[in-house]
Amino acid sequence: MALPQSPLAPESVARLPAIDGVRLATRACGIKYRGRSDVCLMAFDPGTAVAGVFTRSKTASAPVDWCRRALVGGRARAVLVNSGNANAFTGRLGEDSTAAIAEATAAALDCRPREVFLASTGVIGEPLPHERILKAMARLEAGLKPAGWRAAARAIMTTDTFAKSATRSAEISGRRVTLNGIAKGSGMIAPDMATMLSFAASDAKLPQALLQRLLERAIQRSFNCVTVDGDTSTSDTVLLAATGKAKHPRVPADCRLDNPLVRDFARALDGLMMDLAHQVARDGEGAQKFVAIAVTGAASAAAARRIGLAIANSPLVKTAIAGEDANWGRIVMAVGKAGERADRDKLKIAIGGIELAREGRRVDGYDEGPIAGHMKGREIDIAVDVGIGRGRATVWTCDLTHGYIDINADYRT
Repeated sequence: MALPQSPLAPESVARLPAIDGVRLATRACGIKYRGRSDVCLMAFDPGTAVAGVFTRSKTASAPVDWCRRALVGGRARAVLVNSGNANAFTGRLGEDSTAAIAEATAAALDCRPREVFLASTGVIGEPLPHERILKAMARLEAGLKPAGWRAAARAIMTTDTFAKSATRSAEISGRRVTLNGIAKGSGMIAPDMATMLSFAASDAKLPQALLQRLLERAIQRSFNCVTVDGDTSTSDTVLLAATGKAKHPRVPADCRLDNPLVRDFARALDGLMMDLAHQVARDGEGAQKFVAIAVTGAASAAAARRIGLAIANSPLVKTAIAGEDANWGRIVMAVGKAGERADRDKLKIAIGGIELAREGRRVDGYDEGPIAGHMKGREIDIAVDVGIGRGRATVWTCDLTHGYIDINADYRT
């Protein structure tokens, strides 16, 4: 049964333009769901460069293992994604499924299997009925078209309540380039590299090594700063393809990320990934509130991020937010457990822009009324200064409600 759309869903849906060198198709293959598309094929023109970032989970899925090996070649002709089955913890059967799907896709597109990238999302431990995908391959190939981004975003959903997509444009040497991206994710969200699944493409003409560096930096600032429930998926995958169809001059592989040649593209890519990451947090299972946690005064940016995630992943903090209770003592607790340097007697905490604790204690004349009003809203802002250095970071999460339990108690049934 379809879940009601999250109240935190974007008010408007991005209209993604066609990108030269990219075609998409979707089909209903009955992997788990009935009556909806659950397989997506993205096809790229020859010469497309690809970058990827994957989960650091020690129980990674068979498609993640396949993609890591395929990424060595640096070229992509296709990405095939199925929803409903993660093809994780499936042993030799999982390896056989990935090989069979890659070989069938390669045959359909006249390319090498190692130019095919795969992703699966859904139930862990169940063999993937890949023969259903193979049976649909001819129709998938025949249905490829440039204007299939929205359908692709819907096909990769599991417990998502809305399709996640974004688009940006940039200039390289005065020539316009376009970036499109889609993502899925709602639960099992605490990326340790990327996000659940996200696929982006551009017509930019960029070397693979540079594309990889750009993606890794964008991921660290976006997907690695969102969390829903503190659980890192076996399937986390982000892929970025660059078809090279844009008419700008070639960019050298050793180009610095702050070089004017790629500065605007980097800005656009960061914005694209941030947009998608925020949509994932806004669609957290059962979520009713979107929470931004800004940490300053840490020993380093990495320390600030870890403190922010300690707050964002705390069930006590998240349930207090769900209950619209400004229980800032739980934030103090989360800072203390993060394992990073913090000065208790310099700690400052603000909610909704109103400072409620400083110098290690509650502010004089503290009035919870205005903060209580802020807690009733959909967007919650928390600011923490730990009083040590100049490190800063912002992380994003959602509240933890009874809806999360209901969804996950019934996930396999």
